[in-house]
Amino acid sequence: MTGPVGFEAWAELAGDSPTSRTEWAALVAAWSEPHRHYHDLAHLAAVLTLVVTMAGSAGDPDAVRLAAWYHDVAYDPERADNEQVSADRARAGLRGLVPDERVDEVHRLVLVTAGHDPAPGDANGAVLCDADLAVLAGPPDAYAAYASAVRAEYGHLSDEAFTAGRIAVLEHLLALPRLFRTPAAQQWTEPARANLAAELGLLRRRAASGGGTSGGGAS
Repeated sequence: MTGPVGFEAWAELAGDSPTSRTEWAALVAAWSEPHRHYHDLAHLAAVLTLVVTMAGSAGDPDAVRLAAWYHDVAYDPERADNEQVSADRARAGLRGLVPDERVDEVHRLVLVTAGHDPAPGDANGAVLCDADLAVLAGPPDAYAAYASAVRAEYGHLSDEAFTAGRIAVLEHLLALPRLFRTPAAQQWTEPARANLAAELGLLRRRAASGGGTSGGGAS
């Protein structure tokens, strides 16, 4: 495996040791779980690529790259604490591979992705959240594919329950003071808000009519 999720890219951050190789393989296996339709290796690769592109806006680009590796490493659509589990997984997996200060920062960054609302001045958090939410600004057909893939991950929910949860997610994102924080990502704001508003309007109409939906779940 090569590219942003290959071992060579991982080794730039965590070194080339037996422990590092074991951790990388475990991460790849987690991101390859069969229930993942959107939150998979392709999503991880996309986020890592964007983090590298926006590295100049981060205070510690390597910490942000490591946080990207772990930000959805635990992904169980039936749980509400995936970010906490992922952050704790990062702390355990990185122990001895990178300095303790960086482990702490990675742990913090993963938790920031729970609400995608980094504090003012949190340069690392801004880069990670912008990279994670970039999918929202895609062309309408790409956004629809993303939404459908997330819906597939929540197949255990009824349309009614899923729609209610998805509406809450969309309302949260649209209520953020700034959807994107880094200079490079400002161009994504308008298309992302248009996509979110269009989906929200559709889901609200379907909820009001009592109909089902094929929209998406969590971000």
